[in-house]
Amino acid sequence: MDALAHYETRFPLMGGRAVVEFVDARGRENAARVARLAEEEALRIERKFSRYRDGSVLSEINRNAGRTPVSVDEETDALVASALDLSARTGGRFDPTVGVLRGAWDFRSGRVPSRAEVDALRPLVDASRVSRRDGTVFLRTEGMEMDLGGIGKEYAADRVARLLLEQGISAAVVNFSGDVRTVGRRLDRHPWKIGVRDPRDPRRIRFSVRPMAGAGVATSGDYERGFVKDGTRYHHILDARTGWPARGVASATVVAGSADTAGRFASAAFLLGVEKGLALLESTKGLEGALIAEDGVIHATRGMKYMSDLPGSALPDSPYF
Repeated sequence: MDALAHYETRFPLMGGRAVVEFVDARGRENAARVARLAEEEALRIERKFSRYRDGSVLSEINRNAGRTPVSVDEETDALVASALDLSARTGGRFDPTVGVLRGAWDFRSGRVPSRAEVDALRPLVDASRVSRRDGTVFLRTEGMEMDLGGIGKEYAADRVARLLLEQGISAAVVNFSGDVRTVGRRLDRHPWKIGVRDPRDPRRIRFSVRPMAGAGVATSGDYERGFVKDGTRYHHILDARTGWPARGVASATVVAGSADTAGRFASAAFLLGVEKGLALLESTKGLEGALIAEDGVIHATRGMKYMSDLPGSALPDSPYF
């Protein structure tokens, strides 16, 4: 067996960048095989659940809105159930049918839609009109669209982490556009160090998180897709109740036992706002988090203060190994 070596693979995923880093002692050929399997699994999930791909199960569900239920497998049903659970936890602020609002919002153009444009689409945003029954998913109103983008990257990160473990990888970091899942422990046995970007200067980190082995770290931020117009920031995290960007939080970071859990609660905390979001994180067992408010003040759970450092610093090239 060869000496332990560090390997890395990068590829585009879900409109962002995927990075998988791992160590292995079985040589470059085996590492290339493992990297290929990791990429194939991540891309499988994108192909299956992207609303932008005609052949995806999500596109089939959307095409049949108001017409007929669509048979789905257990994986799809579980993801839809997870999205509906998040909707309930946020009082409808998150909604997996909010994707139809892309007809009004185009964050690349920098144009603010009129209230009439947004309001015309809002009747199609309604999680209560999503039916799960007997292995099928049905959008009960024609014109509705489901979008699992709010949980897809994190689920993919968990799936790839599981694959790495099955392939005998004992130390790895899966980073899908800032949503992270760790595998095992660092080689020096110290905790992982994951940088959390400053939402107002994404080239820098505001603080670092040091989760335990096998943890998920996810961040929802208003800097990922958006623009500033007349002094107001418009971003892609829409409050489904209003159709407009959520206000109060600039970024929400959560550490949990999986990337999926971290991602769902990061989204929930962002949408709930500082006070209610922090209360949700404090009251939920098995996770910690920190919210950076729009005014720049950090609000962290009690446990988060013991696994992070808050001073800003230059973004490191490789915080993992």
